[in-house]
Amino acid sequence: MKFKILRFKSVNSTNDVAINLIKKNMIYPSIIISDMQTNGRGQRGKRWISIKGNIFMSLFFKINKKTQILEFTKKNCLIVKKILMKTLNKKVSVKLPNDLVVCKKKICGILQETVQHNNQSYLIIGLGINLVNSPKIINYSTGYIEQFTKKKIDKNNILENIKKEFEINY
Repeated sequence: MKFKILRFKSVNSTNDVAINLIKKNMIYPSIIISDMQTNGRGQRGKRWISIKGNIFMSLFFKINKKTQILEFTKKNCLIVKKILMKTLNKKVSVKLPNDLVVCKKKICGILQETVQHNNQSYLIIGLGINLVNSPKIINYSTGYIEQFTKKKIDKNNILENIKKEFEINY
């Protein structure tokens, strides 16, 4: 599957953009990338704190109606984990159901949603990756990639690797 890339300066939420595109019948497999989110979302209604310079993106594509979203959860975590391990050269762990952590610090969150439109199901995979900074959250340890690499990381290289790995795996 080949993904079309759509870039934005600022959006409320990349997952919300994906939902709106699906509802407007723009149903090709796409990746939405934004420099900033003003109202990012996390699991169970939590807010994703978006800090400029980090990665905010969503991928969406058609899926079989019978496919359970839980089947995708593990696969998507493993895809992103593989990319982050190459970037960091460190062990990355999955904290169920969908957080990626390094040294017990959350560096990535994945928000998966399904949307029904015109009798078709779509999977939206939202990725928030702390690249240059991380939010301070009470009772939850967070980190960011450059904290562990001690060097500047090319954001576009990570985005390209994510696109490539998802194209290979889907």
